[in-house]
Amino acid sequence: QVQLVESGGGLVQAGGSLRLSCAASGSIFSTNAMGWYRQAPGKQRELVATITNGGTPDYTDSVKGRFTISRDNARNTVYLQMNSLKPEDTAVYYCNCNARLRSWSSSRDYWGQGTQVTVSS
Repeated sequence: QVQLVESGGGLVQAGGSLRLSCAASGSIFSTNAMGWYRQAPGKQRELVATITNGGTPDYTDSVKGRFTISRDNARNTVYLQMNSLKPEDTAVYYCNCNARLRSWSSSRDYWGQGTQVTVSS
C-alpha cells in the first residue's frame, strides 16, 4: 500500500509564502505524475499543479508565476512552493501520486489526507 503524508500548511497573511511537502511511502515500484489539488469551502476540487516523473511542471492559470511544483524522486516527495499568496488560495490542499506497486500492475492514483492553507487578507 501507499501512504502520502502532507505537511507545511498553516495560516499566512496575504502576500506571504508557504511550502507544502508530500512524501509517499510504501511498496512503490514506480511513480508517474504527482500533483497538488485543492478544495475550498463550497467549491469543487481543482487541480493546482502537476509534475511528471521527468520533472516537467504544469499549473492552473490562477497560480502561474506564484507557485512552483518540484519533486525529489529519490525520496518520492513532491513539493509546492507557494508565494504571493492570496485569500482565494485558501483551501484544503491534497497531494496526489500516480503510481504502481508492482511492475506488472496498472498505475493508480493515491491521495494524501489534505492540509489546510488559510490566507488572511
